[in-house]
Amino acid sequence: MLVSRSHVVGVSAVLTALVLAGCGTRMTKAPVEDRGASSAASSSPGVVVAPAKPLPGAENAGKPGYYTVKAGDTLIRIGLENGQGWKDIARWNNLDNANLIEVGQVLRVVPPSAAVAETGVVTRPVASAAVTPSSAASAPRPAASTAAPVPAPLPAPAAASSEDDVPFIWPASGSLLAGFDEARNKGFDIAGKAGDPVLAAADGRVVYAGAGLRGYGNLVILKHNNTFLTAYAHNQALLVKEDQTVRRGQKIAEMGSTDADRVKLHFEIRRQGKPVDPVRYLPAR
Repeated sequence: MLVSRSHVVGVSAVLTALVLAGCGTRMTKAPVEDRGASSAASSSPGVVVAPAKPLPGAENAGKPGYYTVKAGDTLIRIGLENGQGWKDIARWNNLDNANLIEVGQVLRVVPPSAAVAETGVVTRPVASAAVTPSSAASAPRPAASTAAPVPAPLPAPAAASSEDDVPFIWPASGSLLAGFDEARNKGFDIAGKAGDPVLAAADGRVVYAGAGLRGYGNLVILKHNNTFLTAYAHNQALLVKEDQTVRRGQKIAEMGSTDADRVKLHFEIRRQGKPVDPVRYLPAR
């Protein structure tokens, strides 16, 4: 059968076009899809992203009597800086594990029984009898009298608070190595020899005894009242336990050099958690 030249050329052209079309189809790349969780949640229809769960106590952020946890915080440090024992803070906040606190979590740092005013002053409610209009109307009226009215006695002056009247003594007998500097040294550094006695500066309760606060070594913290704490750092031995009651002048530790460059006692007085100059409270010597 005879095939014309033009027919062959036409068939070849058709075949070539089909081959090229096939090659072009095979070289086309599939689209790249990001299947990360954020992409799927944002692009997939019908997917609802649940809001982040609020941290415990977030509703109390910024209120007096509450503290927002920062990076690096521990309950021991939070207690020291708020004038409280770490166990008390754990109990007030129902913490099952005191080592598990989160940045941004808000903790109560005053007793639940205390009412905190907007000024930040801790007050306690005073019971008083409320007088309602109905009770006032039904109360018996005194009989009229022509006698001169007796002036009501003036209220007695409020008793001065004894919270600041703590009779502190020096916790060690050595010479003073470094005085108070609010920025660099939050207390006194007192010289001594390893094993020298460290004494309780006033009556109190042991709210911490251990080595869990960086920079303090073996540390004892005493709570004296609702205002004052004292801290005793760098000891070589601790002689008291948490929750133990101690008396002023009682030996509570032995001087050492833990977490320090030499043997010394670092001693702090904290008023409502804030370090204050011990010279204001210790007797002259």
